[in-house]
Amino acid sequence: MTRIVAVYPALPPHRYDQREITERFADLCLGGSDKQALLRRLHSSASVTTRHLALPIENYATLGDFGAANDAFIESAIELGSQAILGALHQAGLGPADVDLVISTTVTGAAVPSIEARIATAIGMRPDVRRVPLFGLGCVAGASGVARLHDFLRGSPDGVGVLLSVELCSLTLQRDDPSTANLVASGLFGDGAAAVVAVGSAHPAAGVEIVDSVSHLYPGSGRAMGWDIGASGLKIVLGAEVPDLVSEYLGEDVNQFLKVHDLETTDIAGWVAHPGGPKVLVAMQEALGLSAYDLELTWRSLARIGNLSSASVLHVLRDTLDQRRPPPGSPGLLLAMGPGFCSELVLLRW
Repeated sequence: MTRIVAVYPALPPHRYDQREITERFADLCLGGSDKQALLRRLHSSASVTTRHLALPIENYATLGDFGAANDAFIESAIELGSQAILGALHQAGLGPADVDLVISTTVTGAAVPSIEARIATAIGMRPDVRRVPLFGLGCVAGASGVARLHDFLRGSPDGVGVLLSVELCSLTLQRDDPSTANLVASGLFGDGAAAVVAVGSAHPAAGVEIVDSVSHLYPGSGRAMGWDIGASGLKIVLGAEVPDLVSEYLGEDVNQFLKVHDLETTDIAGWVAHPGGPKVLVAMQEALGLSAYDLELTWRSLARIGNLSSASVLHVLRDTLDQRRPPPGSPGLLLAMGPGFCSELVLLRW
């Protein structure tokens, strides 16, 4: 089996209370708009208490256009991504030259050369390292990236793979978008990164086994979540139907996936779920028949750092390993949903 041998989360140093972010956003983006009361209500109901931002909060007023925001994205992503990869490799007892494959994922900025290419040369990865930059998967990409590591390492049992997620959601700030979707997103998403190191079956390092994965893409749901890209940058698409899609599809998807492995939801000893937002988490609990305790670490991550898009589920994975590691040999499920609309399920063995 492929094994996860290290998970390292990284957060920017600029941490703010939700109320301060709300007031700054209201001043910068709504001015005298009659939507300020709605903004405060939506932010207060997001179940988020603090978030980290890529830049000091006062600097966002000086970001003149999409180009300036994207330049800030590249600079911050390289710094935070390097921190995450080096931290994970150190945790695994490995170095940059040991890496055979590096996958990067982001949906909050654009870079060519891609972020992992810039980091690889800066930290000393080999010139023949294989690179797979992923863009467009959004919140599902943390789970999908873990699954793609497994796909590669099944064919390279001696190999070492790294997944890097960097999401700097605050740098997608839209000042001229008073839509409800933008108001919701401005209260939910935060900035952060995480790196995962995994090894193939012939590698001596011990860790959490990746048993299997499955992807689902749901027809007719393409406008449920994503970005519209225009002159002002990345403009959020976030439909009210997302919790309904979770309710409609997720329970059956999980049950069928587990059935293939002679398992049921009651057998899962550790749920590692992406914190999509309070309505999504309630829908997930109900669809899977889970208790608040089963997703407690996910709820706690949402409150402490917000939704970090693809990086969030990896932060929850690290929290699970640190705070509530299931018994050795027991099954676990890592899952996330994102633009497409889609889901990714990854079966683990602790």
